[in-house]
Amino acid sequence: MKSQNILWKTNFNDAITMSNEEKKPLLIYFTIAGAPLKIESEIFKTPDFAVWSRDNVILVKLDLSDESVSDAIREQNMKIKNAFGVEELPQVCFALASVRKGKTTFNALGKVSYKPGGPKLWIKDCELLLHPE
Repeated sequence: MKSQNILWKTNFNDAITMSNEEKKPLLIYFTIAGAPLKIESEIFKTPDFAVWSRDNVILVKLDLSDESVSDAIREQNMKIKNAFGVEELPQVCFALASVRKGKTTFNALGKVSYKPGGPKLWIKDCELLLHPE
């Protein structure tokens, strides 16, 4: 199975702008070097996820161990992680966000962790969060 070409945003402010323009929630993937990669290999790198994510969410990847980002961005990413109450990595959170007068406001929609069963089952869990009945 070849990797799908999906685009993860790493600039949170750009992602918020795109989320608001396209009226799609953010899928925020918090990770760190050494974190288990099952969610990436079994979910994110599948055609099912590529199609679903393109149509439903704005993808944001915040690697909390990324040495290439500035201290300000690293600090911002940690604040976002803490705001969502993320304790174990990797973790996926869904949110809507808005920026008014330079202040970002989040509306957290929930979290989905990796679980075995493949992308269809994982996406179903995401759909329940994004579109509760």
